[in-house]
Amino acid sequence: MLVQSPDLPVAPPCSAEAVRQLATPSDQPFRLTCRAVLNGTEVRRPVLIEGAEASGAGLDCGGGRIVAPGEATTTRPTVAIWSRRDGAGWSRPVGVVVSDCVVVGNIRIWGMGAGGSMRDLLASSRTADHTTAAQSAAPLATTLDRIRFEGGGTIPLYVGPGVTRTTVIRSRFRGRSTSVALYLDAESAGAVIRDNDFDIRTGREQIAVDGSGANRIENNRFVLNGRGGIFLYRNCGEDGVIRHQTPSYNQITDNLFYRAGWLRPRLVVVGSREGRRPYCDDDAGWPFGSSLDDGDGATGNRVSGNRAVG
Repeated sequence: MLVQSPDLPVAPPCSAEAVRQLATPSDQPFRLTCRAVLNGTEVRRPVLIEGAEASGAGLDCGGGRIVAPGEATTTRPTVAIWSRRDGAGWSRPVGVVVSDCVVVGNIRIWGMGAGGSMRDLLASSRTADHTTAAQSAAPLATTLDRIRFEGGGTIPLYVGPGVTRTTVIRSRFRGRSTSVALYLDAESAGAVIRDNDFDIRTGREQIAVDGSGANRIENNRFVLNGRGGIFLYRNCGEDGVIRHQTPSYNQITDNLFYRAGWLRPRLVVVGSREGRRPYCDDDAGWPFGSSLDDGDGATGNRVSGNRAVG
């Protein structure tokens, strides 16, 4: 059942025709602006939840799958929760809920930079109030509850620049990713990652906290297979975008890690990069953020109660 916080908008129920269209195979995204309860019906097309008109929208799959034709990529996700340029500002969805779904591919939550264009994000990063601007433009208060992510190579869940108050609970990460399982990108904040099960083959660590702050990652279970667990850093200079916020004031507590590396377990690493990347100078020339200092700047983080098991 779709449950929404009383302080957030609630969209009307979807019509029977909208539910029928969701279940109709297509390579064209279905624009969801209502609340659909599918009772196990498979969705065989991409789902796009975009702009303020999608605030309060929801999708309860009843255990059914969402399978988009073709390969899920960063610019063509299985489920996209995106903001849209609207004149001089941004139209963003608030209070979206997706629950009890099997997502084959990935979910992308993006504000500036949605759809792959980095122009607005790059320009904004060269202003002193970029963190505020990015957060004001990005989706707010998205809830993902009881999602089974079946990764096929791309990052299963990407929380993009400036996205705030994302909740991921009671979900499972399976399949594979050439990178990480969950990415919290620069200027994002306030995510709650709780009571999830990560048993996915990754090329890197399980969760990347890249210039993302004030998140709570707690009571999760990770099967590492020798890879890293949760890494906090600031990815200075990538794509020329200045990272303003540091990975600070996060709470990473009471997580269990299985099959950690024997010599270097690397469960939680605070400050994992400190500028050690060839592109760190690509954002040089500005008196703030990673342009001024390539260091991770990770401060005020609470890391406690995390355990390697076995």
